[in-house]
Amino acid sequence: MILIRGGSVFSGSTFSKGPFEVKDVLIDGDRIAAVGSVHPGEVDEVVDASGCLVGPGFVDIHTHLREPGHTWKEDIASGSAAAVAGGFTAVVAMPNTDPPMDEAKIAEEVMRRGAEVGLIEVSAAGAMTQGRAGVVPSDIEGLYECGVRIFTDDGDSVDDVDVLRSVMMRIAALPGAIVSQHPEDAAMTVDGHMHEGSIAARLDVGGLPAEAEIEVVERDLDLVRETGAGYHCQHVSAAGTVELIRHAKAEGLPITAEVTPHHLTFDDTALADLDTDFKMYPPLRSVDDRRVLREALNDGTIDVVATDHAPHTAKEKSTSFAEAPRGVIGLETAAAVVSEVVDNPARMFQSLSVNPASIASLGDQGRPIAVGEPANIVVFDPRHVWTPDRFVSRSANSPFKGHRLTGRSLLTVHKGRIVHRLVGAA
Repeated sequence: MILIRGGSVFSGSTFSKGPFEVKDVLIDGDRIAAVGSVHPGEVDEVVDASGCLVGPGFVDIHTHLREPGHTWKEDIASGSAAAVAGGFTAVVAMPNTDPPMDEAKIAEEVMRRGAEVGLIEVSAAGAMTQGRAGVVPSDIEGLYECGVRIFTDDGDSVDDVDVLRSVMMRIAALPGAIVSQHPEDAAMTVDGHMHEGSIAARLDVGGLPAEAEIEVVERDLDLVRETGAGYHCQHVSAAGTVELIRHAKAEGLPITAEVTPHHLTFDDTALADLDTDFKMYPPLRSVDDRRVLREALNDGTIDVVATDHAPHTAKEKSTSFAEAPRGVIGLETAAAVVSEVVDNPARMFQSLSVNPASIASLGDQGRPIAVGEPANIVVFDPRHVWTPDRFVSRSANSPFKGHRLTGRSLLTVHKGRIVHRLVGAA
């Protein structure tokens, strides 16, 4: 048994004093056995969580584990280790692998490997179209049968309206299944590498207009109205997209949205020296866009913070800005960023744990800290000051490298087992 002593425990809203109250948490096997004032008794370990937040482990619904096919960048073992270092107890692996996860046997193998590694729960997203080519729908029902609930051609939008409509109609018939769209009009981004604005103009770098995101989301919302399919908007970057989401929610459409830690923190001025660790799609946009994203997270318009963890090697990133691959890692730094951005700690757990677990239909994740619940837990110290310099991930392409952060996951428990402890922590 493990006793987590004296932390501010997140219970959702069951406590009379609000979502947090200083309590002890006793773990027996893979379940929470007691919450309250617990006498140690015969426990195997006591963890001092004084001054820390104790809540459900974080859940990332947008992770690139790179397995199969690109394991020199990351694999399920190294990605799982990076996840627990960041306080995550579950991730959803994106399907832009090689081969892509467009049929059940590939998704099943990814989930099997995740279970074999055993550090976190690894769920798989399924490709909406065969080969992620946007032409022929994949075996949606077969993927669903093996446990897939999120369908996406992540890395690309499905441009053909008829194909997307067909996919959405099939997904709408499957309880809990959703379309998760990477909204980017490829025709508008062919020669672009950063946000279309004054910084791109000054640096003479091809621009990526916000309209490339906004117009795809606007089109997709019409299909949601037509098909009734659940729709999740990936990595929102533009203020115009936020407005569309806000109006769609007011209309009652089944829509959710995510934002990344890097879009909450940085804007396109960070690209002044063309550091390739700041190259991602969608790109970092304007100061005003960043302000709107933060407001949307704090008012609930944006439901989830998702990392879009996208590992690339130093060699791949050590080239010209135009030639460098897009994408940054984020599992190890996400919670610290969110802790600094949100207006209260309860929202951190809502956006990093409760909401993503619900969207991904991960029933053992995002649960309140209460007796009988699965012991998937993070102990997070909101006071811990640190500067990322080395990473557990196989890759180190982080925009937060050398960036002072406050807040860190000290302990991660998965299925009642301590799978990560920060060196020097209690």
